This record gives sequence, structure tokens and C-alpha cells, in this order.
Amino acid sequence: MKNGVFYGKGVNKVKADYPEIYEALVKLDEAVFTGRALEYRTQKLVALGITASRGDESATKRQMLSGMNEFNITKDEIVDVLRVVLLTSGMPAFNKGMRILEELEKQ
Repeated sequence: MKNGVFYGKGVNKVKADYPEIYEALVKLDEAVFTGRALEYRTQKLVALGITASRGDESATKRQMLSGMNEFNITKDEIVDVLRVVLLTSGMPAFNKGMRILEELEKQ
């Protein structure tokens, strides 16, 4: 999350109904995305690789979009991440990531 925006489904419900859990999520996010050793942009690319390797289409799309919008992450950078996904997680996860990227390019 950056600039107070969570992309996970259901977070608005948690924020409204369970503010103490939402605050814990905010604090966890701040503790994780510190930019201490890796700048936040690099952390975003790592998050993209993790979501793509899990084959989570919705999360992969959100990571791509937020990376492109927040940091001007390029198609070539995303493809480099997806190459690592191919090596570590196989063709199905790689193909899903490439298909999502292609769909985003058409928008």
C-alpha cells in the first residue's frame, strides 16, 4: 500500500467494520515497505514476482497497474520479472503474467 490505498478485496469492509484490524494492516504495510535496503520501487517488482508466481491473476494485475502508475515501471521491467517467474514457477504462471500484461497494454 502506498498513499493509503490497499488493493486487496474486502479491505474497505475491514476498515469500516473492524478499524483495529485495518490499523494493524496499515502498520504492517509501513513496517514491510520501508525502502531501507531496497527502494520501494524494487519492493514493488518483488511483490509483482511473488503474486505472478502464485498464479494470482487479480493480485498480479493490481501489482502491475500500481507499479506502472506509481513508478512508471515499464513493460520490459515486467517481462524481466516474469522471466524469473518462468524459471522459478513454470510456464503456467509465466503465461498468465504475460497475458495480463498484454491485456493491460490494450487498455
